[in-house]
Amino acid sequence: MIATLLGKKIGMTQIYDAQNVLIPVTVVEAGPCPVVQIKTVETDGYHAVQLGFGGRKPQNATKAEAQHAKKAGLAVTPRVINEVRLPSAATVKPGDIVTVAAFTEGQIVDVLGVSKGKSFQGVVKRFRVAGGPAAHGSMFHRRIGSVGMRQTPGRVWKNQRMPGHMGSDYRTVQNLRVVKIIADKNLLLIKGAIPGANGDDVIVRAAKKARKA
Repeated sequence: MIATLLGKKIGMTQIYDAQNVLIPVTVVEAGPCPVVQIKTVETDGYHAVQLGFGGRKPQNATKAEAQHAKKAGLAVTPRVINEVRLPSAATVKPGDIVTVAAFTEGQIVDVLGVSKGKSFQGVVKRFRVAGGPAAHGSMFHRRIGSVGMRQTPGRVWKNQRMPGHMGSDYRTVQNLRVVKIIADKNLLLIKGAIPGANGDDVIVRAAKKARKA
């Protein structure tokens, strides 16, 4: 079974476990994900599966996208398509549906997504630089301070932390625990926070460096 699902971040809430401990969780609508294409070593040089998620209106899908979905026997063109590499040949075929049954409660997973965009930010917010004194007369509060290096080496070092664009980066949060699965609603309740704003697309996969969470 493919232990990867495409999904959508719904938001955060909290639930109680069997020991009456309050757990913060992120609700993810994961799947159902139809199998759009199977890739093999013979045809593509590697093993992989293309999964789809969501649906497009017919007028919003290109002819190529519509034909690609039709070839897999899908009635609706997926809104999102992503490829999952596999170590060996896939046991599914085009048109099969992958659901939250691919995961179990208590399983450790990784969640991939694009973080929230923060626009252009200074070093205090972007890198948590301390800044200067808060007193009125200092005239140095949230600025970066000196970045130069005198005569030797006479330049600014690479990777110097400076103001700039913050957020909108592809991020992976590792080793989160699946607290609860609501199969009839295709929901995963995952402990902790994940990248992105509510409604953003995410990928949930079995953890690659699993440890006890």
